[in-house]
Amino acid sequence: MTRLKKRSVQLAGHATSLALEPEFWAVLENLAAARRLSLAALVTEIDLARGERNLASACRLAALAHLQAQIPDGGA
Repeated sequence: MTRLKKRSVQLAGHATSLALEPEFWAVLENLAAARRLSLAALVTEIDLARGERNLASACRLAALAHLQAQIPDGGA
């Protein structure tokens, strides 16, 4: 089982600790690079759009959506 990797990111000027599996961090870093954003900027966008969902879950879903978008049939 993969251990969670904790990272600190700045959200609205405040440091927030976020724990995700290294595989999810890798996908989020790839997504941020593809969009020419810093990882903190990407996580801020995810945070603003997440609604009631917790931030770690929202980040995992954003990573999954990014991967699904790369599949020709949309991952369905």
